[in-house]
Amino acid sequence: MSRKLADLEVSDLGLGCMGMSAFYGPADDAENLATIRHALDSGVTMLDTADMYGPHTNEELVGRAIRGRRDEVVVATKFGILTTDDPMAKPVRGDAAYVREAVDGSLRRLGVDHIDLYYQHRVDPTVPVEETAGALKELVEAGKVRHIGLSEAGPATIRRAHAVHPVTAVQSEWSLWSRDIEDEVVPTCRELGIGVVAYSPLGRGLLAGRFTSRGDLSPQDYRLFEQPRFAPGHIDRNVRLAAALAEVAARLGITPGQAALAWVLHRGPDVVPCPGTTKRDHLDENLAAARVRLSPRDLADVEAAAAVHEVGGGRTAPEHAGLLNG
Repeated sequence: MSRKLADLEVSDLGLGCMGMSAFYGPADDAENLATIRHALDSGVTMLDTADMYGPHTNEELVGRAIRGRRDEVVVATKFGILTTDDPMAKPVRGDAAYVREAVDGSLRRLGVDHIDLYYQHRVDPTVPVEETAGALKELVEAGKVRHIGLSEAGPATIRRAHAVHPVTAVQSEWSLWSRDIEDEVVPTCRELGIGVVAYSPLGRGLLAGRFTSRGDLSPQDYRLFEQPRFAPGHIDRNVRLAAALAEVAARLGITPGQAALAWVLHRGPDVVPCPGTTKRDHLDENLAAARVRLSPRDLADVEAAAAVHEVGGGRTAPEHAGLLNG
């Protein structure tokens, strides 16, 4: 089965590769390569990475994984968040010169001659988006990029970029617990014929029941210091909500992660969830969500169990909130 982001056909679910190289603790490259290749063998066609994951090492990992299989893969990567010695700092750049510099680095690390879907990772408030989109348009005309995308962009930004060059996809966090894009971003995308890629559709693992306490995470895991929903005072509340979701999922004969992913898939045929995982068994579990059919009553029960208004904590650290829906 497949879905369409505008005119770009992809699998029902993509594979988010970030956690294989960054933010979640020690990495096992051999296992991660095996997981990516297992995803391809299982029909996943879209792999999602970014130049700042690692930094750079995640693109290199994806490049090794797809060697000899390039024609099977929609390679999606991103530019625009700079890396510094301060893990909490997220400076951004969207000027044309940087776009041209960034794409060449990504092409080299991925070992490909074009990028299928190239996202601006975060909107640069100091650069008109028309300049960024214009640079992306030049990359399309040069054959380095096939489709352009935006990540965490607001409605006005989407419209302005789309007027310069058609935007194929907008990637934003979307899950049972992160629904702020539903009011304006999603309707704007649908009006313009733009697809939506949902990152963190499993609530960074909480909705799948992967964690019951902060102690379940590696000491190097960024969720411990950058994700309010994992903070003391919030995580216990959120674990209880996840347990309620698990009860509903058990009644439906599926796992809580499958319930969460099926809910996103039911948002529409133009929506592609992109969960990340480093484990092949979790990948298989996630992919099975595409076969789940939920009735309106089932969807209501899932939403009620994992009620968004009951969630503790915002979806990012307060100092980074200005980069969301920009």
